[in-house]
Amino acid sequence: MSPDQTTAPDALSRGSWPEWRRIQDLLRTESVGGILLLAATLLAVVLANSPWSEAYFAVRDTHFGSDIGPLHLDLSIGHWAADGLLAVFFFMAGLELKREFVAGDLRDPRRALLPVVAAFCGAAVPAAFYLLVAARGGAEAMRGWAIPSATDIAFALAVLAVIGSHLPSALRTFLLTLAIVDDLIAIVVIAVFYTSDLQPLYLLLFLLPVAVYAVLARRGQRWFRQHAWGAWVILLPIGVVAWALLLNSGVHATIAGVVLGFTVPVLATDRADGGGPLPADHDPSYHGLAHQLEHRIRPLSAAVCVPIFAFFSAGVAIGGWSGLVSALQEPVALGVLVGLVLGKIVGIAGGTFLITRIRGVDLDPDIAWIDLIGLGALGGIGFTVSLLVAELSFPSGSTNGDVAKIGILLASVGAALLASAILSPRNAHYRAVAAAERVDTDADGVPDLFQDHTSSR
Repeated sequence: MSPDQTTAPDALSRGSWPEWRRIQDLLRTESVGGILLLAATLLAVVLANSPWSEAYFAVRDTHFGSDIGPLHLDLSIGHWAADGLLAVFFFMAGLELKREFVAGDLRDPRRALLPVVAAFCGAAVPAAFYLLVAARGGAEAMRGWAIPSATDIAFALAVLAVIGSHLPSALRTFLLTLAIVDDLIAIVVIAVFYTSDLQPLYLLLFLLPVAVYAVLARRGQRWFRQHAWGAWVILLPIGVVAWALLLNSGVHATIAGVVLGFTVPVLATDRADGGGPLPADHDPSYHGLAHQLEHRIRPLSAAVCVPIFAFFSAGVAIGGWSGLVSALQEPVALGVLVGLVLGKIVGIAGGTFLITRIRGVDLDPDIAWIDLIGLGALGGIGFTVSLLVAELSFPSGSTNGDVAKIGILLASVGAALLASAILSPRNAHYRAVAAAERVDTDADGVPDLFQDHTSSR
C-alpha cells in the first residue's frame, strides 16, 4: 500500500483519555443505582409473594392526583412511577446520547456507526426470536414482541463495574452507547406501536412548551449554570407541562423526557469565540448546560426514580416453585428468555461482525470477539424498559403480563450470570495486560497509553 493511502481505523479502538475518565465516573454512579435497583426489585418480589401482598398491590393501584381542566392527571401510583419517574430516566438518556454524538468520541461517524448498527441488530434479532417462540401463544402473546428489545443501562453498567474493571474503555463506551440507543429504539417502538387513541391537538400543544424549553436552555444557559436553582424553578415546570400534554396525547409520556433532553445544549454557546470548534473534553469552559444538568439529575434518576419504578413494576406473584415452572412453559415467558439471553448475543455480536465485514476493518488488536459475545450477553439484562413494554403490551394483572415479568426477571439474572462467566476471565487477562503496559503519565496528566497506543492481547 502506498504511503498516501489511508486505512479505516480498527473497530472499537481505544478512545480518548477524557472519554475514559467520563465513562469511569458514569460507571461509579450507575453502579450505585444498579445496586439500589436490584434491592428494590428483590423487595418487590418478596412483598408480592408474602402475606403482605394484598397491601403491596393495593398501594400500587392507589390513585392520586386530579384532573386539571381537560388534562387527565388522576393516575395510580404504579402509573405515576412508569409514566412520570421514567421520564426523568429518559431525559438522562436523551442528554447522554446527544452528548455522545456532539462532543464525545462518537461524534466521529466512523466510531458511531458500529454501536448504532449493533444496537439496531440487538433490538431486531431478540424481537424476531420472541415472535418465533411466542407464535404458538396466538396474537395476544405476540403483542409483547418488543419486550426483549432493550438493555437496562443501570443493571448492565453495575454488572460491568463489578466484573469488568479492567476491560478496555472502548468496550465500556460501546456498551453505554448501545444501551442508550436501543432504549431509544424501544421508546420509538412504544410511540409507534403502543400508542392508542391519539389526540393530535395535545400532540401539537406539546410542541409549544418544548420550544420554550429549548430557547431558554440555549439562550439562558450561562444564567442557569450560574444559578443552580434556576433549572428547578424555571425549566422543570415547563418540562412538567410538556409531559402532561404528551401524557394526554396518547403517546407514552416518557418520550417527553427524551425530547426535552435533546433540546439542552451540550457545548457552551456563550464563549467569546462563539463556542469554538469541538472541544477538548477536559476544558470545562466548553461544557454546556447538559453537563450541569446531567451531574445534578443523574443521582436522582439512578437512586430514586428508577428504583421506585422497579419496586412498583417488578412485583409479581410467582406462586412458588410450581408457579415458576408453570410460567416458564408459557410462550410469552419463553419468548422473553430466548430473546434476551440468546437474541441479544446473536444481535449485538452478529451486528458487530456484519458491520466490520462490510467496512473491511478488523477489531482493535486489544479486543477479541469473545469480548463482544460477553457484551452481547450483558445486553440481555433488559430490565427497566422491558418491564415498561410488558405493562404496555398486556393488561395489568393478566396472565401474559405476569409471566412476561417473570421471564424478564429470570432472563436478566441469567444474562448477568452468563456475561460474568464470559467476561470475568477476560477481565483477568486485561488486568495482566494493564500491569505490563507502560502507564507513565506526562506533565499533561494524560497516561502514555492513551497517547502512544500499544497493542497487547
